[in-house]
Amino acid sequence: MRGQKGFSLIELLIVVAVIGIIAAIAVPNLLQSRAAANEASAISSVRTIVTAQITFSATVGGGQYAANLGALQAAGLIDQALGSGTKDGYNFASTGGGTTFTVTASPVTQGTTGTRGFFSDQTGVIRFDNSGTATAGSTPLGGTAGGGGDD
Repeated sequence: MRGQKGFSLIELLIVVAVIGIIAAIAVPNLLQSRAAANEASAISSVRTIVTAQITFSATVGGGQYAANLGALQAAGLIDQALGSGTKDGYNFASTGGGTTFTVTASPVTQGTTGTRGFFSDQTGVIRFDNSGTATAGSTPLGGTAGGGGDD
């Protein structure tokens, strides 16, 4: 045999096939991990909005909650990303005024950017629903009182 250098076509095809199999296994797990991270971020953001609403009421609101995310952002209680209503694959909304408010978070693309929708109000209890749209009657997140746990 001569001193051949390099790989044969068969060897290269085997390597490409192995890489394809590994990718086929890894990509769904990566997407699932990303959706889980988006959900964790959404829970944290709902907590932030609830805290901002309570702070708004106690300071600039004179006992009244903010009407929307824009009012919370204008008061400097939430950042621009959250004030825009979309962050980390979730759409956020907060409606208020008077002595009550609601906060909702729903996935931008159900099943891809997240699965669960989240809801909270002046009670501070964060609730979720696997359909992507949570309400006051949805299941509370586990953990400490006030919805303190992540699951």
